[in-house]
Amino acid sequence: MTKATSGWDDMMDVLADVSAERMRQDEKWGEQNHPDGTGGAGMRHLADWARDVCKAADPDTFWKILLEEVYEAGAESDQAALRMELVQVAAVCVQWIEVIDRRRTA
Repeated sequence: MTKATSGWDDMMDVLADVSAERMRQDEKWGEQNHPDGTGGAGMRHLADWARDVCKAADPDTFWKILLEEVYEAGAESDQAALRMELVQVAAVCVQWIEVIDRRRTA
């Protein structure tokens, strides 16, 4: 197995865990259709603040990177841009989980 294949398998394991959690959420709460609650000048201010915090971070941490992505999502009112930001949030979370799993097996 190549390193790239191993990384793909690790990511698929994390995504399977996320999928299982989503199924548990639906079983517990049913389908959720809350409003986005995003956009507006206040949320843009928080997104700018989070970006500044992340840029000033030495060293970068997953927590700070995730914080920046979450606040950027919170600032979006355009549905396509919001979706893109949420995909970035999810990707950072998956990457962070992969690192935690690698630490466990190291």
